[in-house]
Amino acid sequence: MNVRRLIPTAALAGAVALGATALTACSGAAADDAGADGKLGVTASFYPLQFLAEQIGKDHVRVTTLTKPGVEPHDLEITPKQTSRLGRSDVVLYLKSLQPAVDKAVAQSGVKTVVDAAALTSTESHGAAGHSHEGEEGHGDDHGHSHGGDGKDPHVWLDPVKYAEIAKGFGAALEKADPGHAADYRKNTDELVAKLTALNTEFEGGLKNTATKTFITTHSAFGHLAERYGLDQEGISGVDPEAEPSPARMKDLQAIAKKDNVSTVFFETLASDKTANSLASDTGLKTDVLDPLEGITDKSQGADYFEVMRSNLKNLQKALGAK
Repeated sequence: MNVRRLIPTAALAGAVALGATALTACSGAAADDAGADGKLGVTASFYPLQFLAEQIGKDHVRVTTLTKPGVEPHDLEITPKQTSRLGRSDVVLYLKSLQPAVDKAVAQSGVKTVVDAAALTSTESHGAAGHSHEGEEGHGDDHGHSHGGDGKDPHVWLDPVKYAEIAKGFGAALEKADPGHAADYRKNTDELVAKLTALNTEFEGGLKNTATKTFITTHSAFGHLAERYGLDQEGISGVDPEAEPSPARMKDLQAIAKKDNVSTVFFETLASDKTANSLASDTGLKTDVLDPLEGITDKSQGADYFEVMRSNLKNLQKALGAK
């Protein structure tokens, strides 16, 4: 699959336009972020964007993240110190609608080069088909995993193709922000996109022939991944990975598990496995980890994005009965 050809032209142009407004010198208030070495100070909102910025910027950037390891990104609160530091950044990379506190801080920051990862690829709603959450405590009629009120699924980094689109757009923005190192940014972007293309190929081949296409997870974060590889995600709790699902939803999932020969209930490392264990015990299913990669901790099944994604693939293959 040629990932580059999937880059939305308008989105890439928008990234370049955003990058064109970059600060041309690291001086004054930005000095403590950029440093005397002249590196660009990049603030990323959470781990997937931090990793991307580090991979593309490498030695030419100093990357900080607003979401510390082990913190659930959706619930992040920005400290005054972080707000101040954010305003001194040369470049901000965030994903609009995922973290309301970050959206507010970015809007008030006054930073000239702000790159919204959500604008660099397409986000769809994955809640309508197969996993309605109506009647769950705290959800009402909210379907799927939306954070911005638009019904869109923000977890685009779990689809390697969409993640590559974001990489291309951000790479173009860095080229404009720091033209002296444009060739390096372009080279690093191409290398990252090549790795993501290879990862996509691994997922395509590894999930092509499976005994079932349905997987159950506590956190409805895998809609983009499921759509990319022809799978059906059934979320227990939807928006809040630690919310208590209704008895009706648990009953529905028991029926789905039986009908679709589901063997495993997935939970994640940054949230409680209470609901997964409850459903598993009621249905005789196993439990395993499917990591939404919102942060890396010592409990993660891998040290970086690629290692954890390959662990996810291995766990999916086992649960789905890959042939």
